[in-house]
Amino acid sequence: MGIRMFRCLLVLAAALAVTAASAQTGAHEYKLANGLRVIVKEDHRAPTALHMVWYHAGSMDEVSGTSGVAHVLEHMMFKATKTVKSGEFSRRVAAAGGRENAFTSYDYTAYFQQVPKAALAEMMQLEADRMANLLVTESEFSQEIKVVMEERRLRTEDRPRALVAEALNAEAFFAHPYRRPVIGWMNDLLNMSYVDARNWYKRWYVPNNAFVVVVGDVKADEVLALAKKYYGRIKARPLPERKPQLEPEQRGVRRLVVKAPAELPYLLMGWKCPVLRDVSQDWQPYALEVLSGVLDGNESARLNQSLVRNSRVAGEVGASYDMTARGPGLCLIEGTPGPGKNAAELEAGLRAELALLVRDGVTEEELARVKAQVVASQVFKRDSIFGQAREIGRYETAGLSYRDIDRVLEGIKAVTAEQVRSVAKLYFVDDHLTVVVLDPQPLGEAQSRPAAPGARH
Repeated sequence: MGIRMFRCLLVLAAALAVTAASAQTGAHEYKLANGLRVIVKEDHRAPTALHMVWYHAGSMDEVSGTSGVAHVLEHMMFKATKTVKSGEFSRRVAAAGGRENAFTSYDYTAYFQQVPKAALAEMMQLEADRMANLLVTESEFSQEIKVVMEERRLRTEDRPRALVAEALNAEAFFAHPYRRPVIGWMNDLLNMSYVDARNWYKRWYVPNNAFVVVVGDVKADEVLALAKKYYGRIKARPLPERKPQLEPEQRGVRRLVVKAPAELPYLLMGWKCPVLRDVSQDWQPYALEVLSGVLDGNESARLNQSLVRNSRVAGEVGASYDMTARGPGLCLIEGTPGPGKNAAELEAGLRAELALLVRDGVTEEELARVKAQVVASQVFKRDSIFGQAREIGRYETAGLSYRDIDRVLEGIKAVTAEQVRSVAKLYFVDDHLTVVVLDPQPLGEAQSRPAAPGARH
């Protein structure tokens, strides 16, 4: 496929982007007297509604000794309130023919229900109730903390690559709270009490620290009336002071080795990179987004083409970057060595590819292809009402605005080949780099670790 076809793809993606972004910009926004913001996006393609509540509180707001409490409270939110029995929330969502879930990140905690539009009022009533009336009891907590500890075992301690990722964050960030895992350190979970979770709830779960997003077959004025009815009665409370938590300048490459039962070595490299703060002025995050696509956009991208298909230094390889975050950013490259190769040879191969990019830059054909892919991916993930709501929330919790979505797409489309080469040269250097290597141990030699009280073995 030649550059003319790639340019056609870019034009098509750009046209789709304008349509989708304009729709996002056309959302309705309100602010209740108690400080709760309500963002409504009408989408009448199907008779459903997506209701999300986002709290500006994630694991980066935790303090040492209570890591994981934001995620634990997410679990507790499905327990009893003053008027709703434990488990009834989920039963009522299911009875309405809907689905629900929640997720905690470094930057936020969010809850959603996707239901037939006739059930929206009930969902708003339930969600407002647990915003104000949750009962964080010792008996419920003592059972749920075991579930969280088991989740940590299954998703982190029994997964070598997750251990490597956790180690990289802990090493890359000395001061910033991104160094702590969202799910928490096991020792903190073992010593957490229901009082810690209750205090977290009282501190952050207030209307003036949250916003509601509703997307679907709804009318904005009717959603506002429901929000006033159910959320409007909740009183605002003062929020704790958030002090700046800046990461000190890194002064050289940092290296770690993680030993864990695994079949193959694994390499993870992370460079500190800027994230988007000013959509009009910050061109570097846009260039880094395109650079990530150049390295790992599809099977024909640079890293896969050179290291997996040609030299076979790697068995698999990938790159990632997220320009939206409350805290500092990381550009990541990962991979496993190919047959007969080791992690050191894989790292050397990755470094050689980066050096080649810095020296020669990217071609116009590559640039056109990657822009088409990046812009199209930004558009297509908003094709569902869940995708639209999540995109709105992601921008808002990162300190941006959903109104910026179209401007971000324009920023990506404006990236030049020289800008891609420039950010690679500026940020992919050892002074910004943390390297973690998985040293695979025999699979039958799992490391011993403390069991949760009452947990199954």
